[in-house]
Amino acid sequence: MLKEINKIRKEKEHIIKSRLSEFKLTYNKGNKEIFKELCFCILTANASAKGGIKAIEALGNLIFTGSEKEISNKLHKCGYRFWRKRANYIVETRKRIGINLKCHIENKNHEELRNFFVEKAKGIGMKEASHFLRNIGFNHYAILDKHIVNCLHETKVIESNEKPKNKKHYLEIEAKMNAYSRKVKIPMDELDLILWSHKTGEILK
Repeated sequence: MLKEINKIRKEKEHIIKSRLSEFKLTYNKGNKEIFKELCFCILTANASAKGGIKAIEALGNLIFTGSEKEISNKLHKCGYRFWRKRANYIVETRKRIGINLKCHIENKNHEELRNFFVEKAKGIGMKEASHFLRNIGFNHYAILDKHIVNCLHETKVIESNEKPKNKKHYLEIEAKMNAYSRKVKIPMDELDLILWSHKTGEILK
């Protein structure tokens, strides 16, 4: 498996580095882009990355000002599966923490930052909070979807391919992935993209 990881890293180095640079730029673009990324992660939970991308593009500026009905109608029209629930999640998140997210992000440590979004954003758990933070340029978080968990199991980093069942379990698997990341000398955010590409053949976000 390590051979395959290094092969993908070498073959897709340019696109991996480019994607990670894009993530870091998102934070520098300001609050609207950061909030857009949070909404993308709300839309991606229990769906696909491609479905989330299609949905967030269809919504456009509605995520900033649209009513729950307007957002749900737009999601329904573009064929998004969870159109009612996710419209509610976006509007409720907007009410709870607003659009100006930098003030909530700055001056928090690694765990406080993720915990804030798990607790305050509606429809966001450990995986999607980690996904969101990685997508705005923060490292060291594991995005433990089925593809990553299966890869970690195949590499014998973890004993089972069972997805995390609670926060404690999530942190245990994340710690093991972090240790593996250090062992193979590949940063966590880069390792995530490599493992995801190994399972899907793609590097998205």
